[in-house]
Amino acid sequence: MAVPIKNAEGIRRMRDACALAADILAELKAQVRPGVTTYDLDQIGRDLIASRGARSAPHGYTIGSRRYPAYTCLSVNEEVVHGIGSLKRILRDGDIISVDVTVEYHGYIGDNAVTVPVGPIAASTARLLEVTERALRLGIAQAVVGNRIGDISQAVQACVESHGFSVVRDMVGHGVGQSMHEEPQIPNFGRKGTGERIKPGMTLAIEPMVNLGGHRVRTLSDGWTVVTADSSPSAHFEHTVLTTEAGPEILTLPRPAAP
Repeated sequence: MAVPIKNAEGIRRMRDACALAADILAELKAQVRPGVTTYDLDQIGRDLIASRGARSAPHGYTIGSRRYPAYTCLSVNEEVVHGIGSLKRILRDGDIISVDVTVEYHGYIGDNAVTVPVGPIAASTARLLEVTERALRLGIAQAVVGNRIGDISQAVQACVESHGFSVVRDMVGHGVGQSMHEEPQIPNFGRKGTGERIKPGMTLAIEPMVNLGGHRVRTLSDGWTVVTADSSPSAHFEHTVLTTEAGPEILTLPRPAAP
């Protein structure tokens, strides 16, 4: 399938949706603390999204007979992505949590994620977060008109593996726009100079998912939550990026707080 290219109106709407998603993510991230449950965080996310006149894109998302029940994706420790808020999951010092906010606003999607420490965390886990965020920055730097998707993939993989961590191979980044998942797929591993040629007007969700241990994952019995096969911690960072002739524009950067 062809990669959607956004026109001026589509880009304007993407900017609005992504700015909103970034604001909500920043507010939800600020609620992460020991003692809070992931259910509580999800309900806060639901209310924040509704208060902005937006819709949670993952809520009700259906694959086969499975319907995603939560409003955000909250994945703790060994959970890689798609964690469902639960009253049984109480955050404690030493945990990490991926907070993933995806909203639909006026027909367009904004998608972003960050992994947050809960109190003091192990040095190895802190390094995992640092390297995953660095890999995201390096991947974004390759989202240049004229490059190929494989250039993004290779930059992420090289950064991650040079520090002894593993990139998840079963889930990938993707295009985003009027749909939550568009072409192209953006693996976090691959070869430079391969894949789709990057053109102006693409909007790409670049999202390294990185494990402290091996790259293998499995899905829990809820049909959604993906965890590391070896129970090692996993980190996840994501931005939505617009490709332009002047270079990649990160659409999900948090906006400065009002004075």
